[in-house]
Amino acid sequence: MSIWELLLAFVVVVLMLVALLANVLVLMCFLYSADIRKQVPGLFILNLTFCNLLMAVSSMPLTLAGIIYKSQPGGDQVCHVVGFLETFLTTNSMLSMAALSIDRWIAVVFPLSYHSKMRYRDAALILSYTWLHSASFPIVAASLSWVGFHHLYASCTLYNKRPEDRTQFVIFTGVFHALSFLLSLVVLCFTYLKVLKVARFHCKRIDVITMQTLVLLVDIHPSVRERCLEEQRRRRQRATKKISTFIGTFILCFAPYVITRLVELSSVVHINSHWGIISKCLAYSKAVSDPFVYSLLRHQYKKTWKDIINKILKRSSINSSALAGESHSRNLPQLNE
Repeated sequence: MSIWELLLAFVVVVLMLVALLANVLVLMCFLYSADIRKQVPGLFILNLTFCNLLMAVSSMPLTLAGIIYKSQPGGDQVCHVVGFLETFLTTNSMLSMAALSIDRWIAVVFPLSYHSKMRYRDAALILSYTWLHSASFPIVAASLSWVGFHHLYASCTLYNKRPEDRTQFVIFTGVFHALSFLLSLVVLCFTYLKVLKVARFHCKRIDVITMQTLVLLVDIHPSVRERCLEEQRRRRQRATKKISTFIGTFILCFAPYVITRLVELSSVVHINSHWGIISKCLAYSKAVSDPFVYSLLRHQYKKTWKDIINKILKRSSINSSALAGESHSRNLPQLNE
């Protein structure tokens, strides 16, 4: 193995381990907190978490084996199953992010009617659509034998080995990425830009009230005035940072891989195998960033995880105290003798 292949193999191992750990933490928080389970967005986050976990235990290990051995790991049946899952899980993850953005859009733009427009039944219908949408493309690909080991990405994925099917495969690939990546990106941009517009409008109203208050309070201390103005600036930047993170991570992780898949269809452009694996690693990195972007960095999940840690530490301290008391009671008869 070359130094590049060793480095890429190390990156895949790190992505796999971090994705497993982070998504398991999200799952633990979901199971522990009744408040998180009651919220409708929790269903979308749970679906996204399961997709990321399955990706980490199915597709990533085979890609690691493909980088190391430079050939198809396992038999054809295993590769077909993993390729099917990879296509399904990637599409499902993209649509789940789009569903989360729709939920935030309804909550922010239509706050008074949110509970009537986004109920558990509505979320279940959206998830049902994402599953049907995500399963349709790999089913078609598997029926046409367009799933296999692709050396350019060192992974089991969509792949056409028959030259006579090239035109049909090009059309299928274009439609697939248009209705998965492009559709999700359009939904993300539309919904989050609407959310940002509302957030900026509210910030302007708060800024006007703040400035009027500061003008009226003539004797206010300069440090207090400065803190108010600093909080005003942070408030304006907070929504922009969050929305930029949602859209930016989606584009950064998926766009290089999708563009590479589309450029690959052209026989004119030669794509380096190292870049193919790098673009695949970038797509895998979404399974690492999602738990932090959508869950673990939020206040509710932080509080839940702290409660879990405190409960574990309290239980261990109780057990250690009980063991110490038991050993002390056993030593008393020896001392009396």
